[in-house]
Amino acid sequence: MSAIAHWFRERLPISQKQIFDVLDEPVPNHLRRWWFCLGGTPAYLFVVQIFTGILLAFYYQPGATTAYDSVNYITNEASYGWYFRSVHKWAATGMIAAVVLHQMRVYFTGAYRKPREINWMIGMCLLMATLLTGFTGYSLVFEQLSYWGATVAANICDTVPVVGHFAKQMLLAGETYNNQTLPRFYILHAAVLPATIILLLVVHVAILRVQGVTEFRFEDEPPGPARHFPFFPDHMCTELMTFRWLKLFSGTVAVLSTGLIIFVMFVWPFIDAAIRKHTRFAEASVWIGILGASLIIGLTVWEAAVEH
Repeated sequence: MSAIAHWFRERLPISQKQIFDVLDEPVPNHLRRWWFCLGGTPAYLFVVQIFTGILLAFYYQPGATTAYDSVNYITNEASYGWYFRSVHKWAATGMIAAVVLHQMRVYFTGAYRKPREINWMIGMCLLMATLLTGFTGYSLVFEQLSYWGATVAANICDTVPVVGHFAKQMLLAGETYNNQTLPRFYILHAAVLPATIILLLVVHVAILRVQGVTEFRFEDEPPGPARHFPFFPDHMCTELMTFRWLKLFSGTVAVLSTGLIIFVMFVWPFIDAAIRKHTRFAEASVWIGILGASLIIGLTVWEAAVEH
């Protein structure tokens, strides 16, 4: 074993101390609070998604006549298939929830403000990519709910002026759901969107490393210099649409207003800077965020409560 270790050290002259120096980056003390650690949670769940997704891909067959039967085989016949499919499903749900909560935390703490506007917009792109990945994965089962979910999504796209009809054709691989639709969803879910998420994550983390984490001080912290703790293992262990809106308005108005909301979220750092510069409401974003979150919760509860 010593000879093998010597062989590797000659070719990769990296010491254990150098490795720990890289991992031992100081982390602001406020990140000991779990709600500040939600940024890493989606990344861990994404790794789980990739691992379980590869295992499921050995058996899944993305065809209109084969998809449902292959999912049924995975669930009921393949060894531990039910387990890995369940882990894949719940990790996806957890990843979406963690990304949304992370964005909310960044919003309510104002961590998107200068000079972090670009990283906020990259985070919004990650949120959109995560939601699209969940949607395309939901459609792969090819049951009634997933079929009609894809059809409704395509019809919603069709209501968008100018580019809507083209987006519908690109999504369905034609005017209506056909034999090419499911393979297209599979390519998006298993290749295009994961690659996009990985690219965005690399850029997101790289900018974070350059700019550093926004530091906060709390009332219960002792006075003096800001305290830090090691990234590894301390921080790493710490981290271990409301459809009712579409029914309140016509299709085009609902889609355009949703698109406007997403656009406003993308450029919110600049809107917030303008509000704080030209008004006395320095923390107006907090109240706007509370209003938005309350609206989302209210519409979601309404949608769940009304008779369908």
